[in-house]
Amino acid sequence: MNRPPVPRPGAGPAGVSRKKISPAGERKEEMTESDPVFERLLAYLRESRGFDFTGYKRASLGRRVAHRMTAVGASSVEEYQDYLEVHPEEFALLFNTILINTTEFFRDPDAWEYLRAEVLPGLLIQRPQGLIRVWSAGCASGQEAYSLAMLLAEALGPEEFRQRVKIYATDVDEEALAAARAAIFTERELEGVSPERLDRFFEPGGPRRAFRKEYRRSVIFGRNDLVQDAPISHVDLLVCRNTLMYFNAETQTKILGRLRFALAPEGVLFLGKAELLLSHTSTFAPVELKRRFFRKVAGSAAREPRAVLSEGDDGAGPRWAADPYRLRGLALMSSPAAQMVIDVSGRLMLSNYRAEVLFGVGMRDVGRPFQDLDISYRPVELRSVIDEALTTGRPAWSREMAWRRQGSETLVFDVQVVPLTSEHEAPLGVTIIFNDVTRYRELQNELEFANRQLESAYQELQSSNEELETTNEELQSTVEELETTNEELQSSNEELETMNEELQSMNDELQTSNEQLRNRTEQVGGLNEFLEAILTSLHAGVAVVDPAQRVLAWNRTAADLWGVRADEAVGRALSDLDVGLPLEALRPSLRRTLEATSTEVQTMTLDAVNRRGRTVQVRVSISPLLGVADAVTGAIILMEVL
Repeated sequence: MNRPPVPRPGAGPAGVSRKKISPAGERKEEMTESDPVFERLLAYLRESRGFDFTGYKRASLGRRVAHRMTAVGASSVEEYQDYLEVHPEEFALLFNTILINTTEFFRDPDAWEYLRAEVLPGLLIQRPQGLIRVWSAGCASGQEAYSLAMLLAEALGPEEFRQRVKIYATDVDEEALAAARAAIFTERELEGVSPERLDRFFEPGGPRRAFRKEYRRSVIFGRNDLVQDAPISHVDLLVCRNTLMYFNAETQTKILGRLRFALAPEGVLFLGKAELLLSHTSTFAPVELKRRFFRKVAGSAAREPRAVLSEGDDGAGPRWAADPYRLRGLALMSSPAAQMVIDVSGRLMLSNYRAEVLFGVGMRDVGRPFQDLDISYRPVELRSVIDEALTTGRPAWSREMAWRRQGSETLVFDVQVVPLTSEHEAPLGVTIIFNDVTRYRELQNELEFANRQLESAYQELQSSNEELETTNEELQSTVEELETTNEELQSSNEELETMNEELQSMNDELQTSNEQLRNRTEQVGGLNEFLEAILTSLHAGVAVVDPAQRVLAWNRTAADLWGVRADEAVGRALSDLDVGLPLEALRPSLRRTLEATSTEVQTMTLDAVNRRGRTVQVRVSISPLLGVADAVTGAIILMEVL
């Protein structure tokens, strides 16, 4: 999945209860679509940074936000939103957490081997010449795009690859796209690439290796939001792996419509192992379901609204052949359905020609209260239907209203009352439309009569049909149960795959931290060995004490001189050591040094008894141990036998 972009100004998953989350992570919070506080946070992210996360599954989205809340110590969603407003740098960290940048070269090798051995040869046979267009959607840091480049270069050869192949790699993460454009990868990132491909497609040497420029030029990186932006068209191979599983069902359907539009008639869609498209069999048919290869079903493209202009449109807007208001009035008046317009006060404001012919309502009745007109209560009460439409704000129906004019046949109408509102949703009135269903009713009566004849003539057949229908319903119920189970399994699989990528992302972070800690430990160990070597190499005894006169260091010469090992001396008070050196004589000088009343080296010569019991003269030098800003953090005692 893609890592989120570094936020740019203006750039463009089920119901559980909310709980607070403490900075220590003692309690967790799962956000849902019914949580208004969490939805306000998503709206704030969309309005302030232009990133719309409302189409993401709330379970995964809630975990990622809770992770950042724990990191900054926010105990509630409101508090975290306040933190975002005060600390804009948190946007980048939040987006980098929400959209997980987990990818690798030739991930799921079995699927990539099928692509190399079966899909690409068929694609090249269908397109023996001309440009081959490939789209890697949700490319993250570019490993899958470069994997595609390697397979196509092997299939076509270097020269033909450079001339015929264009690989468009897109993501919403500008930071990940920058890393992908650099095309430099570590040894760990290159683990999925065979040694032969490493030598052929990557520059030699070093812990980081670059993808060769002659192949890199055929890969074009750019920003594209699968939810909002227009898709790349006429694509022969579209790779969108482990991206759909982060979105809810509605957003998945929207994205799949765009991906279908992007594919050429014989194009192939390559998805991740958690993405089965069980609910989209009308738009995509499997080529190899186990490895997640699909083709679009012909003639099932989702239709999207398009703006239509009149002929001769020059881009400045549609041209009208006449006054639009006059055209609207004429269209209403000439409508084949009788229609009346009633204002909010209950007065007739308009009726068309058909209403005048059928019900005798014409221009003379304009302005009259509708309740004074016969049509308002005869043959059916319409005033209550009008009240219902105005109260609910939705169209109301009165069906099969029979109307018999004198000396004429009976007509049957379905009456629809549609509320009219202003742009601010204030009620203005209603329009009443009389839909003539007389012919439909006649046909329905004829059909009912024919059905009665058929029912009488084919009783035995009907009994058999009922038995078959019962069996079909049982089979249908079983099929629906299986489909429901498959969808539940699909959702669980997507959730597990999401959590797996989250864990992989966290594991990568921990490995990085462990590597830094190991390097720091090696540095400290080296410094300790270096210091120990210095102390051991000195021919004079050395003791280092802290401000409380506890021994911090005791070299080998001091141990040989006084018979006290380093492990016996370190951590004990200097005065508690049983050595032949008159320590009482050292205390005044040592105190002055530790209290920083004297920063000079103090030297004295003392008579002492070494570990062999011999009397020796020892020159003792006491100097301060200086730390940061020359603060005295202890004393160094140098003991040299004369």
